[in-house]
Amino acid sequence: MSSKASESASLNADILIVGGGLVGAVAARALAASGFEVVVIDGTDPKDARDAAFDGRASAVAAASERLLSAIGVWPYLEPEVAPIMDIRVADGRSPLFLHYNHEDVGAGPLGYLAENRHIRIAALAALKNDKRVTFIAPMRVEGLERDPGGVRATLADGRTVDARLAIAADGRGSKIREGAGIRITSWRYPQEAIVCTVEHEHPHGFVAHEHFLPAGPFAILPLRGTDERPGCRSSIVWTERADQAKAMVGLPDDVFRAELAKRFGDFMGGIEVVGPRFCHPLGLQFAHTSVAERLVLIGDADHGMHPIAGQGLNMGYRDVAALCDVLGEAKRLGLDIGSAAVLQRYQRWRRFDNTLMLAVTDGLNRLFSNDIAPIRHARDFGLGMVNKMPPLKKMLMRSAMGLMGDLPTMMRRGS
Repeated sequence: MSSKASESASLNADILIVGGGLVGAVAARALAASGFEVVVIDGTDPKDARDAAFDGRASAVAAASERLLSAIGVWPYLEPEVAPIMDIRVADGRSPLFLHYNHEDVGAGPLGYLAENRHIRIAALAALKNDKRVTFIAPMRVEGLERDPGGVRATLADGRTVDARLAIAADGRGSKIREGAGIRITSWRYPQEAIVCTVEHEHPHGFVAHEHFLPAGPFAILPLRGTDERPGCRSSIVWTERADQAKAMVGLPDDVFRAELAKRFGDFMGGIEVVGPRFCHPLGLQFAHTSVAERLVLIGDADHGMHPIAGQGLNMGYRDVAALCDVLGEAKRLGLDIGSAAVLQRYQRWRRFDNTLMLAVTDGLNRLFSNDIAPIRHARDFGLGMVNKMPPLKKMLMRSAMGLMGDLPTMMRRGS
């Protein structure tokens, strides 16, 4: 991997990836492992992305995503920083009914893992460091991308060009590559924002994730690994609040903010302290009207962005990556043009339904639970209690959350 400017005015590769974040960097490693020469252009300085103040968020890594990361050599770098999610407990307001997912119901291993986003970036870049098939250039802007039946050419801010057979847009929700290709999106903002911070608590969390539905939206307590001195005593908080109140909450004095947080957190893990900075992230849903265009594929948030209520946004991006590797790998073995419309349409057919379904599910769950309308509240509480007493249905939902349902790409199949 190269992160410095090359002296050459032109670079050539099989695949150009624009965006080297959580999905783009993993895509580069996966495609290189599938035998492709890859150039990645990322606008962020890798040193900044390693800083705890850069993002502040943590992401759920589903069991299927762990299989992908293991298959491409990223997991050994990430594993020392993750916390396993052994159980998930879902509760609705003050209702005594709840839904409990126990990992023992589906096997011996965890339901998934929780990792800080910065650690995922660090691990992916570490795996790329000695990969001779990947050239990683950052920080760098793509000033223009030309696509024609013969291939793609990117012009970089320093005047160099990159020629490839296929371009992948992994540059997030505000994708300039998607915009430049004229691909339309449908999007809306929720009247909510997510307050994100890390807390240290008196008692260990036992690697249980909690999602507590409040009238303004879900309040999630997600287990982090913790420190060597106090393992299991840190959690990531994703506190959904009304958009007109969230920024004011984040700006409260430390003691007042902690008091507001404690009202929602409860005292079941003892006293809490906020560790590090607080962040406020707008929440919305968006999807591109097509995932492919001439010599171009959209993956991750460039194609689909969803509410974090189910913790599946990153995992859907990793399913994109694994499916794309299968499609492009087969085309390569058959001697086909990896950027042809026929090949890209196969990828779109595979991923479109899955992504659309998850967008609909997360949107529906958020609308269902982010209110305090009595008849709806009673109905959903009854539903939680009933699902909790139906082991076959609960097991199916757990396997779905683990990413183990449906047509799994090769890199996610291990033992399933």
